[in-house]
Amino acid sequence: MQRFLCVHGHFYQPPRENPWLESVEIQDSAYPYHDWNERITAECYAPNTASRYLDGEGRITGIISNYARISFNFGPTLLSWMEKYSHDTYQAILAADRQSIDWRSGHGAALAQVYNHIIMPLATRRDKQTQVRWGISDFEHRFQRFPEGMWLAETAVDTETLEVLAEEGISFTILASHQAGRMRKIDGDKWEDVSGSHIDPSRAYLCRLPSGRSITIFFYDGPISQAVAFEKLLNSGEQFATRLMSGFSRNRKHPQLVHIATDGETYGHHHHFGEMALGHALNHIEGHGLARLTNYGEFLEFHPPTHEAEIVENSSWSCIHGIERWRSDCGCNSGGNHGWDQQWRRPLRDALDWLSQHLAVCYEESLALHLKDPWEVRNEYISVMLDRSEGNVAAFLLRHSLHPLDEDATLAVLCLLEMQRHALLMYTSCGWFFDELSGLETVQIIQYAARAIQLAERYCLRTIETEFLERLTLAGSNITEHGNGAEIYVKFVKPAMIDLIKVGAHYAVSSVFEEYGDETDIFSYRAFREDFMILRTGQMSLTVGRIFIRSSITHKADRISFCTLYFGGHALNCGVRSFLGDEAYQSMKEEVVTAFNEADFATIIRLMDTHFGMHNYSLKALFRDEQRHILQLIIAGTLQEFEDKFTSLYENSRSLMGFLRDTGMPVPHRFMTTAETALNLQLKKLFTSEEVDIDRLKEVITEITGWDVAVDKVALEFIIRRRLEAAMAELLENPENAEQLGELLLLTEAIASLPIDVNLWQAQNIYWALLHSRDSEFWVNRKVADKNGTFWFESLRRLGELLYFNVNTQLEVKGNI
Repeated sequence: MQRFLCVHGHFYQPPRENPWLESVEIQDSAYPYHDWNERITAECYAPNTASRYLDGEGRITGIISNYARISFNFGPTLLSWMEKYSHDTYQAILAADRQSIDWRSGHGAALAQVYNHIIMPLATRRDKQTQVRWGISDFEHRFQRFPEGMWLAETAVDTETLEVLAEEGISFTILASHQAGRMRKIDGDKWEDVSGSHIDPSRAYLCRLPSGRSITIFFYDGPISQAVAFEKLLNSGEQFATRLMSGFSRNRKHPQLVHIATDGETYGHHHHFGEMALGHALNHIEGHGLARLTNYGEFLEFHPPTHEAEIVENSSWSCIHGIERWRSDCGCNSGGNHGWDQQWRRPLRDALDWLSQHLAVCYEESLALHLKDPWEVRNEYISVMLDRSEGNVAAFLLRHSLHPLDEDATLAVLCLLEMQRHALLMYTSCGWFFDELSGLETVQIIQYAARAIQLAERYCLRTIETEFLERLTLAGSNITEHGNGAEIYVKFVKPAMIDLIKVGAHYAVSSVFEEYGDETDIFSYRAFREDFMILRTGQMSLTVGRIFIRSSITHKADRISFCTLYFGGHALNCGVRSFLGDEAYQSMKEEVVTAFNEADFATIIRLMDTHFGMHNYSLKALFRDEQRHILQLIIAGTLQEFEDKFTSLYENSRSLMGFLRDTGMPVPHRFMTTAETALNLQLKKLFTSEEVDIDRLKEVITEITGWDVAVDKVALEFIIRRRLEAAMAELLENPENAEQLGELLLLTEAIASLPIDVNLWQAQNIYWALLHSRDSEFWVNRKVADKNGTFWFESLRRLGELLYFNVNTQLEVKGNI
């Protein structure tokens, strides 16, 4: 009896980009990381690129990618972020797919996904087609091959969705077992009712479609998948392996495929070290010959369907009511908020559907004079989304336009295509999944709607925003202070909206603190400096300038003039407006410069009111990341004063504290608080200095241990981890440097004595790379070159021990010692 095993991970994060900046802004809830994408990458996506083999004592004997041995899909919007901000992880995922092709008979582990995770049965056929086309094109761009399978958001399915998949050449998809309605042998007469999860999940099923096309469906094992996600099955790799093997049955005579599907974040984010449990289970099963690891494409090639099945229409994996979770108060929610309801879901869905219909009319009518087929152009717009270079955009427009486009026509086409992109992003499923209308995910999709409205306003004949808000009033929040959807729009969405004037204000304010060149990227905008001057006197400064700002997305542009008066600290006043001509600009510039040179600052304020009117801005006008950076610069001096005082108080009181303790008297709480603050500051200073003073570090560690004070484990762990990783990377660049290796060993030993559990994952990866990046000749020469023949190897051995490697196995293989 042939046994095959496939674990599928659905790796996805809701789009978090600011719709106007096209970038994820800092999210304090993800601390110490910049945002949740970065944090979950560190906890899950990256660790699964390098899962550990452990021996019986928990020491590392090998490192391998989980991705190459499972089936997986990544949300295209997540991969787009990862390509830019976690490039090593991104490349490792692509490499894993290539590796799986070698291992799995030419079939890659990666599947495509509908582009931005919309609930497909609730979408129009036109939107379904765009979602699938974009998902395929994004996949081809990244993985350099056509996808055999495609993941449906929440596995939400209807027959029309399967028709679209089959029409676009997709061979298979994955559904939950309860999404199967009935089945029979291919060309058999009698259908068998298998609803309620009664289908045999161990084979592939053909699904015949009304068009005459067909698609293969794999119905995953529900009970085992549930156990992985919700029953702590990942607490033990062996336990996980045993449960996976329980999916096989001796009563089946056909080649069996046991396969499960869960959120990929289960392996490391939802369950700490879940990626290690997955790796161990796969090692155990493969190493003991219990089953052959496979992926869906390979299994389908060698074991095509012998049975056919029909789906349960409008069903999904995460709502027992079908797809109601994304359009009604069905009772499905994330829990923990007793007394809340989700009656807001229906009016939110209705409002977005109304908006989508009107935007479609605006799009079609506005572009009919410029484009050959506006909707086909939307389907192919993914090629621009993936490459916004001037040449590619120009070629795209030339290919699809009815005639050469002038500047205004080009702007119209790009704005309306972006309008359609955001009209699709506003349907991202996460907006309905959770409990509250004012939640981050729901506000995010309303922001996408607002961006679509903003892009449409110049080209539509009606005031869409007003009518949209009227419909949002029907969506009520569970939180009294938020009222309804319209109030949430005004409170959370309107303030986030950005135009070229606000981009200019960001440039003007930040130019007081940052030295910009002739050209500067500001997120998805580019600023060209045409005139700029800065005057300073004491803490005060005056900047006056003129810039040309252009959107890198829509090519919308404006010339902007500004004046900024900085008083020091956080006090700043800035005026910004569209450029009114050289005469008006030069007049403003001469007047404010004269007033500044005369120290007549009150006159400058009046002049700014005269020249810029109500367009006044402060530090609050800065986009969040730059605002945080500048505020850190402003408070740096004050923070240093506090730090110096705490350190001085501790140094002056330490002897007295020791005496009090020796006498048996409790050390006053304020003394201990001072010691805690000072010692934490000293640790931070040591690990952020150019060179770590190991002797002083040992003294501080001794004092921390002696006083039993708490350390800021979150902040310090992050700093220490990065310092160790940097030192490891330096050694990898120059492994022959015995002195550098010795210093790294001392640093690692000191870190090991800290009362902080430092995440050693990347340091371990670098050590592994060091062991495997040099050929055997290097290792032999290194041993001969050592003065004593053993120092270098013994240092490397000790470093490996501190990094939890089974060093005897590794170094005996590499160095024959």
